[in-house]
Amino acid sequence: MPRDSTGDVAMTAMYKLYGRPGSGSLAVQVALEEIGARYERIWVGREASDVARLRVINPAGRVPALALPDGTVMFESAAMLIHLALSHPKSPLAPQPGTNRHAVFLQWMVFLSANVYEAALRMYYSDRYSTRGEADADAIRKKGTDDFCTHLALIAQGLEPYVMGGEYSIADVYLYMLASWYPGDRSELYARAPKLEAHAQLVSARPSVAKVDADHAQ
Repeated sequence: MPRDSTGDVAMTAMYKLYGRPGSGSLAVQVALEEIGARYERIWVGREASDVARLRVINPAGRVPALALPDGTVMFESAAMLIHLALSHPKSPLAPQPGTNRHAVFLQWMVFLSANVYEAALRMYYSDRYSTRGEADADAIRKKGTDDFCTHLALIAQGLEPYVMGGEYSIADVYLYMLASWYPGDRSELYARAPKLEAHAQLVSARPSVAKVDADHAQ
């Protein structure tokens, strides 16, 4: 893949981002905006025919999916964000690779994906987590919501004001996106994780985030 004079991937080729409004594609779209990439945002419907067409591109049949400029298709939002950061080391997406700060960045990216995102799936798709389906859904949803808040409270303790302290990274957008999925009154979440409110205000004020938020709100 061609690179420009800074060592970052050149912006002549186009990415294709497959997503849905309010889905995990939001953070990836912000990352593409932050690096100034040319990309096409493609909404994927929920009908069986829409999912079938998506499976041709992404066998997992899930959004987000990201087609790289050479045609390679990725899924898993955290992997996309880390890849885009590594491909554009001069961008503000992450600390410099190979540093201790980058190691901590990776730690929180994996934590958000493996814990917060996973708990969100139990909140919204609780019937999938038991062979008894809806019979156990309420208990699974309640536990998922509690875990979601507990994990967010843990990462929120260290916000100063960003995940990486004084420096913004794409981990902040990932956290911002996930926290926005809280199913109840946001004040309830902020009561358990007070720093999240100021963090959300800070991140939402970034031009790239405001632009993508508006796109997802349409």
